[in-house]
Amino acid sequence: MTTVNKNDFKYILMKDAQWCNELGFNDFDGLNSIIRRGKAVQLVNLCEARHENRCNTLSYYIKERGDVKVILLAGPSSSGKTSTSLRIALQCKVHGLNPRTIELDNYFLDRDETPRLPNGEYDYECLEAMDLELLNRDLCALLRGEEVDIPQFDFKQGIKIWDGKHKMRLMPYDVLILEGIHALDKRMTRDIPEEKKYYIYVTDISSISNYDPQIRTTDNRLLRRMVRDNRTRGISPEDTILRWPSVRQGEDKWIFPFQENADKVFNSTMQYELPLLKHFVTPLLYGIGEDSAAYQEAQRLLGIFNRIDALPLDAIDAIPCTSIMREFIGGQILSRELL
Repeated sequence: MTTVNKNDFKYILMKDAQWCNELGFNDFDGLNSIIRRGKAVQLVNLCEARHENRCNTLSYYIKERGDVKVILLAGPSSSGKTSTSLRIALQCKVHGLNPRTIELDNYFLDRDETPRLPNGEYDYECLEAMDLELLNRDLCALLRGEEVDIPQFDFKQGIKIWDGKHKMRLMPYDVLILEGIHALDKRMTRDIPEEKKYYIYVTDISSISNYDPQIRTTDNRLLRRMVRDNRTRGISPEDTILRWPSVRQGEDKWIFPFQENADKVFNSTMQYELPLLKHFVTPLLYGIGEDSAAYQEAQRLLGIFNRIDALPLDAIDAIPCTSIMREFIGGQILSRELL
């Protein structure tokens, strides 16, 4: 008898399709029917309840393992890593654990030690750009119960700074959450015993869009990123589209090869997200002119939205401020600071 690997993406898509069928839809026509019947708010509520339940279940598994002290979370661009880590931290707190966060960006090597790309630019994405010796020394000290002064990386000066304001000591029920591009690469935390670690891979794959040949599996993430980066960083949708191949190349090199290390694959997709993103993305895409190198891709994406009804405004208002989608459209209030 063949064992089903619950981290297998085919299995994840199968379970997602089963859930959609139970709700009465499995394609865009069915999704549009729900919206046209005035059931969009109920759909949002169900999706959010399901997502919260998965965060709760995952946190319970971590608590029941008993020996987990370091939770490592990675995923490709705009998969929802930040929101997922915050939601899991919240649920860990509910289950009696006290999550503490270390931002791996503070463990970059100083700029004068950073490897360079063939064109001479600094390569901040490679594992060798991280100060692995210091990171592992600090993690081991924390697991021994020692106090550690966590560095803060000054990106303007390109150096680590110890200001004495970020000291940390782990108590018995504390768990560390580390989120970053290399979190699933076991070399990142090479000195930490494997039984102390729990690896989570965050993805965004939908059974609705996955079986449509006109939609790529990465489209949801591209659209999420387009909305977020335009809203928070002022990056044009044209630039997001043109940068996307480079982003994907980095994922192929530094993220996807290590996804099999995950103890759990967490699917962050929301069945209502394409109808939601239609509100925010289509005006951006229509602004890309025919003379742009991004025009053809913009037209392809608009073709997808031509087949999808927009989520009504009352359903958008119903999206809770702790939703993963709030990371992209705005209005999220999740915080790393817990009680």
